[in-house]
Amino acid sequence: MGVPKLHESGIKKLADQEVVKRVMAGEKELFEILMRRHNQKLYRIIRGYIIQEEEVLDVMQETYLKAFYKLDGFRLDAEFSTWLIRIGINEALQWLRKNKRIIHMEDAKISQLHESQRAGIDHASPESRLINNELNLLLTKSIDRIPETYRVVFIMSEVEQMSQAEIATALDISVSNVKVRLHRAKKLIKEELFSHSNAASVLEFGSRRCDQLVDDVMKMIL
Repeated sequence: MGVPKLHESGIKKLADQEVVKRVMAGEKELFEILMRRHNQKLYRIIRGYIIQEEEVLDVMQETYLKAFYKLDGFRLDAEFSTWLIRIGINEALQWLRKNKRIIHMEDAKISQLHESQRAGIDHASPESRLINNELNLLLTKSIDRIPETYRVVFIMSEVEQMSQAEIATALDISVSNVKVRLHRAKKLIKEELFSHSNAASVLEFGSRRCDQLVDDVMKMIL
């Protein structure tokens, strides 16, 4: 039996800090709110470190479990998303150190990355869908081919629209370092791709996968 979904109206009324306080007070089921609210951002950022889809989901699950069991270490005057991202980055780096291998896009299951994109443009003509899929695939490949150091900063800034201060905090680097890495990332990615594709539409974390991850983690918590 799956975990019951919470109503969207209730989700919008609760700030992250309030949700954390209530989870810590015993309402464990409310942790689902935090997961659904931050799934997309966490997926994209971890995806900046790890290319293989199943491995990304495993790291996301570990991140949420670690966050849940360490909620007492979260400062309520801080941003939950930044705190969560730091945990996710640490988990991703730990995974990379453990596996000691570089995974290229050609070895990943590319089709899974575009599940949400295809669903989102079903109303378009077949020609438009083909063009959008091809352009997003090219952009994703370009992002994947640049070094991890620059790729993560690019995703945070251009895809997730995080401020340079937020990125600096999440990565524990200076703002000036963020600027340098972002500039380098943009130089490494072919500029012509950006004039034909929306960066925010790549690396989508679709609703089906979102539901599955939420259910899996909530079953472990409850």
